[in-house]
Amino acid sequence: MTDLVAALPAPARLPVAAEPTDRSALAQCAWIAAHRPRPFPPGASYHAVKRTIDVVIVLLVGVVALPVGLLCALVIKVDDPTGPVFFRQQRTGRGGKRITIHKFRSMCPDAEARKAELLALNLRNGPDFKVAHDPRITRVGWWLRKLSLDEIPQLWDVLAGRMTLVGPRPTSMGPEVYLPWQTERFDAMPGLTGLWQVGGRTSGSFDERIRLDISYCTRRSLRLDLAILLRTIPVVLLGRGSW
Repeated sequence: MTDLVAALPAPARLPVAAEPTDRSALAQCAWIAAHRPRPFPPGASYHAVKRTIDVVIVLLVGVVALPVGLLCALVIKVDDPTGPVFFRQQRTGRGGKRITIHKFRSMCPDAEARKAELLALNLRNGPDFKVAHDPRITRVGWWLRKLSLDEIPQLWDVLAGRMTLVGPRPTSMGPEVYLPWQTERFDAMPGLTGLWQVGGRTSGSFDERIRLDISYCTRRSLRLDLAILLRTIPVVLLGRGSW
């Protein structure tokens, strides 16, 4: 297994100026106009069916995700025997409530403590944070992120009812950081994937991301959820926007 970790190719290093040059997330999600806003929030039947679909899909996907996840955990441990395998973080979910989400650790154990020293390199506006060639990401972690394998533990969060498959991504910022108009994104349960994920993930501003979340909240339907799930597949397989 040590040889397997050592054999991982070094992450591709693109010039910083070339990182987020793709079209804005709003432009890439123009197709959502075909889904008209709802006059009223979805009812109990929508939530019941959505929850059933979540559980069924997670159980089906789990047949493959479990052994892949065990392999990921083993590679992380071999690469750093003293560090934790999982990354746990408090994030903001539905109604502004703080929830705990789980991921495979893709950064060095002291990543949160080192965030302050990288603030000058932040490529995002507003309270969002993203650094090109983030030095805190491990070599194994780079590949986990590229293939979206670091998200596998969140299938458990979906099964536990803290998250859903489709919805606004839960953010690490507390609800007090958001402007009043932005809090509308908290109307829906946080999701494993959403409009921003299928719109390029790294493209667009923080306000664009919020507008996409609100567009989803006002248009929620099983048909839209299915459309987002189907569009997520090529994004994950091709590693679009993961860096």
